[in-house]
Amino acid sequence: MTEIDAKIDALVPAWLTLPDIAEMLDVEVTRVRQLVKEGQLIAVRRGENRALHVPAAFIDGDKVVKGLTGTLTLLKDDGFTDEEMLEWLFTPDPSLPGTPAQALSENRGTEVKRRAQALAV
Repeated sequence: MTEIDAKIDALVPAWLTLPDIAEMLDVEVTRVRQLVKEGQLIAVRRGENRALHVPAAFIDGDKVVKGLTGTLTLLKDDGFTDEEMLEWLFTPDPSLPGTPAQALSENRGTEVKRRAQALAV
């Protein structure tokens, strides 16, 4: 869980608090904290009260976006920090098109993972 900088904050279009996510997933807030701790979600401190927030694009209705966890694992294995992962996921990629986060939400995770694996080479 890192402090967010203005560049990343501007890239991510919408954020959710951990209690919001818990309600959406129909779980306790402690379970959402565990998902963050396990690397299945990225949470950053932002706003006046520095509350933990997760990009809204990571949640699809009542579940975590398909392919997100595997993509985060690949990026972490490549040595990316949470901030670098957020920047990569929310920076437009003309070859996708759109951002990797958009591609994941559109069930194009294979393309995103392929690009994440290529970063390690």
